[in-house]
Amino acid sequence: MLNIVTLGILSIAVGFLGSLTGLGGASILVPILVLFGIPVKEAIACGMVAIIATSSGSASSFVRERIANVRVAMYLEMFTIVGAIAGATITTVVAPVLLYFFFAAFLLTSFVGLRRSMSGFVPAERQDRLSRWLKLEGSYYDVAEGKEIGYRVNNALPGGFGMMLAGLAAGMLGIGAGAFKVTVQENVLRMPPKVSSTTSNFIIGMTALGGASVYFFSGLLNLTLMAPMAVGATIGAIIGGRVLNRLSTRVLRIMFFVIIVYLIVQMVYKGVTAI
Repeated sequence: MLNIVTLGILSIAVGFLGSLTGLGGASILVPILVLFGIPVKEAIACGMVAIIATSSGSASSFVRERIANVRVAMYLEMFTIVGAIAGATITTVVAPVLLYFFFAAFLLTSFVGLRRSMSGFVPAERQDRLSRWLKLEGSYYDVAEGKEIGYRVNNALPGGFGMMLAGLAAGMLGIGAGAFKVTVQENVLRMPPKVSSTTSNFIIGMTALGGASVYFFSGLLNLTLMAPMAVGATIGAIIGGRVLNRLSTRVLRIMFFVIIVYLIVQMVYKGVTAI
């Protein structure tokens, strides 16, 4: 049975993992809430609050360490917020059982380009006109590799539409869609893995805020669950933000893979048993 202490401890763990992988924490927390008997729509709505807390906690560390690219984040947020509002609106009217399968199906997209990201970052050779005009580029010092990593963002417009789809899923499923955001940033926008993960954490907070506003007015936000989730997720995210740059990219990718596989199995099982 969930209580405030248990939920707080779980939120610390998922906030920590969410900040390391760019998933946003709620991808893990929503299935746990469902497992403990919370209605799926209510779990999704409350997950949005955990996303905001995780983003606030970890993004501050990432910005201070100059890993997250704020300019890129501000550009992509225009697309994700629109998608999140549309997605949250859809969730308020669809049958709950469909959300389990939507959740699992969306997570499968996280494996797109995973093999290439495991092999290491390859900078884009050229930059498209829009990306160049917006000055979407940057660099950061990688502690694990002991060197400065420079990069130039490419395909700004296709990447923006990809992030709009991520925002749609984020608002609809309450998961932040960090997995899909990271995939788009690495494989379409051609950003380094650590920059993708940290920038994703920066973006998901604003995305979640757009979706949470819809859930607030629909009456799905459970204030009893929200308080310990917000505190726990923030603490976990701050810890994760301090640890991330000391871990190798390969370790982060393995963690990403294991978590995604678990979530897919969990949500498919819940969907099948709910029919």
